[in-house]
Amino acid sequence: MSEVPSTEELALFQQLIREHVPHNLALGVHFVQATFEPSTVTLRLEWSDKLIGNPTTGVIHGGAVTTLLDAVSGASVYTKLRAPLPIATLDLRVDFLGRPPTGRDIFAKAECYRVTRSVGFVRAVAFVDDEKNPFASASSTFALSTRGSVPGVPS
Repeated sequence: MSEVPSTEELALFQQLIREHVPHNLALGVHFVQATFEPSTVTLRLEWSDKLIGNPTTGVIHGGAVTTLLDAVSGASVYTKLRAPLPIATLDLRVDFLGRPPTGRDIFAKAECYRVTRSVGFVRAVAFVDDEKNPFASASSTFALSTRGSVPGVPS
């Protein structure tokens, strides 16, 4: 059974996602769900014609999808750490397996499956209706800082 974060912890995740990284807000990234065991986060990218990468097909730009996968992956590291330490993306590999339908919100789910003293390891998928049928998958690593704090977030 999944361990669900408390109301306060969920509020902190929402704050980190929407306020700490301003471009998430500008792109229309929304918090959907988080669990601690397993360490997962799901985010939603709101459909907008401003994010279209190919005007002929109407398909969303790959950069917007990559940004969503980076955001959800970083957020999943916080579910594993259960503390707002500064983190930074070290490596992010995205494989586009197909293209999403036009005019639909996009979801991304990530799992932080391992954390060492200095690095978090994450797998993620982007999908529309079913996470078992993704149109993109990602693998990433994040540097964990032991110094400082996340600005605007109580430690």
